[in-house]
Amino acid sequence: MKIGLALSGGGARGFAHIGVLKALEEMGVKVDRIAGTSAGSIVGAFYAHGYKPDEMLSIISGMGILKSVRPAWSWTGFLSLDGFKEVLKKYLPENSFESLKLPLTIAATEIRLGKVVYFSEGELITPIIASSSIPAVFSPVTYQGNVYIDGGIMDNLPVRPLIGTCDFIIGVHTNPVGQKFDLKNAKDVTMRSLLMAINVNSTASKADCNVVIEPPALGAYSPLDISKAKEIFDIGYQYTKDNFTANDFQLTDYDRTQPA
Repeated sequence: MKIGLALSGGGARGFAHIGVLKALEEMGVKVDRIAGTSAGSIVGAFYAHGYKPDEMLSIISGMGILKSVRPAWSWTGFLSLDGFKEVLKKYLPENSFESLKLPLTIAATEIRLGKVVYFSEGELITPIIASSSIPAVFSPVTYQGNVYIDGGIMDNLPVRPLIGTCDFIIGVHTNPVGQKFDLKNAKDVTMRSLLMAINVNSTASKADCNVVIEPPALGAYSPLDISKAKEIFDIGYQYTKDNFTANDFQLTDYDRTQPA
């Protein structure tokens, strides 16, 4: 049985993906294929490369993501992720999908065509940056003649690339919308608005998963709470351990009768 893992976007909430991966490993769940958007593309790339969850937490939380962000000096966005690209090259030096130990697909949004594009071959790091480029915060990424922004705009939980290639699909969604919101500034309003809009396109994707892991406690964290990486990691890990067992990730007769 081949198990596919879809990892949503979510900014700093994506550290919960790493906690979920650690819990799945402890349960003996072996992932065969990964698809990721935004933060999910970063975690997916590191895991597919062969890094272990504890190692990933240490590396990604220590990468200085915000410190690597630079002014874009352009009307197209406020900040550039070019500095983050250089950081990624240190840990993913082969910079290709083909070098990964597990098949990986990354979702990004082609803004001019208004459609989602899935990358699974060739250069790795530019698609990661494209998938992570939150509109109005980071500059769009021009790649192979097209212009890309955050994949979450069109497909925040990229299950589609796993359908037909995997027998069992686990979706990890890190974007629950908290019920309490304090309006502090324009940045907070923008981030929450994007979060609510993105959640809409995740609904159908969740229906295509055999299991969805969505820790509700993540609603209390901002996508920019990178300094709380360990807390967020622990939430993903503990929620998975408390609410699932290895038996939940096995194909049943009921699952076999369900349409993809």
